[in-house]
Amino acid sequence: MSRSALVENVTAMLEDAGFLVSDRCAIRPKSFDVAARRGEDVLLVKILGNIDAFDAMTGAEMRRLGTYLNATPMVVGLRTRDEELKPGVVYFRHGVPVLSPDTAMDLFVEEVPPLIYAAPGGLYVNIDSEVLADAREDRDWSLGRLAKELGVSRRTVSKYEDGMDASVDVAAELEELFDAPLTSPVSVLEGAEAVREEDDTPDDPDIDPADESLVTVFTRIGFEVHPTDRAPFKTVSENEHERQQVLTGRSEFTKTAEKRARIMSSVGEVTRTRSIYVVDELKRESVDGTAIIEESEMEAIDDADDLRDLIMERGEDPEEVA
Repeated sequence: MSRSALVENVTAMLEDAGFLVSDRCAIRPKSFDVAARRGEDVLLVKILGNIDAFDAMTGAEMRRLGTYLNATPMVVGLRTRDEELKPGVVYFRHGVPVLSPDTAMDLFVEEVPPLIYAAPGGLYVNIDSEVLADAREDRDWSLGRLAKELGVSRRTVSKYEDGMDASVDVAAELEELFDAPLTSPVSVLEGAEAVREEDDTPDDPDIDPADESLVTVFTRIGFEVHPTDRAPFKTVSENEHERQQVLTGRSEFTKTAEKRARIMSSVGEVTRTRSIYVVDELKRESVDGTAIIEESEMEAIDDADDLRDLIMERGEDPEEVA
């Protein structure tokens, strides 16, 4: 299957599951292919045939964007270099959960979350430690008795009851012993904190010198500015006091700039953020809801209200569009 066909299939699956899906981010470099929202769940999705192509820089960018936009970064892929991705299993690459299309279909359409995740050493499941402890006590088994039944140490059983995950084989044996479900789903939409890499959100990339004047304006009017590295927009800026988030692009107004502005508008509609594109010379006032602002106008903005008014005058509020 070609990558374009795969993207179309995954997009159609998300739409069937009730997600609002953005236009495809068809401009390089790109950290994600589409954004999607259903209710309060927001996804940033990278779609790949071979997930080995998903590198550390892209993973770091997706994790940063997930933090800024309150979204779950996710990869949907078919295979690694060595094998097809197994259905019902969550993989991880650079701190980002990876699902096969079948697993994504089960999760989003059938609403059946995966129970298994891949980690160094094999396949694992989340053991519900309280249910396990209750089942053992109901059976009136000691830690030592259960350890003997499993062929592991007493300390290992104690760790299971303290929340340590178990291999698929051990989990299956536990459920057979107690004739009860003891596993809990992998929390993909919550970032799978229990099993993802324990790293903090990666640091922002350096600011492009060409964008320093733009960053200065946003900072002056009370925004925290996060530069991007591989997104269709240059920065994500947020003002917690005004509850504003703004995606920003900047360049001469070319055909490529117009295309970026359209993508930004579509992503903004999904993520409930506004978008602006800063240009040297104003040739039109908006592109599909992205406000086009001349650089001299940006430099004259005195506060967040001025920026909001200018965006509302030229663009559209994503809350009204959604």
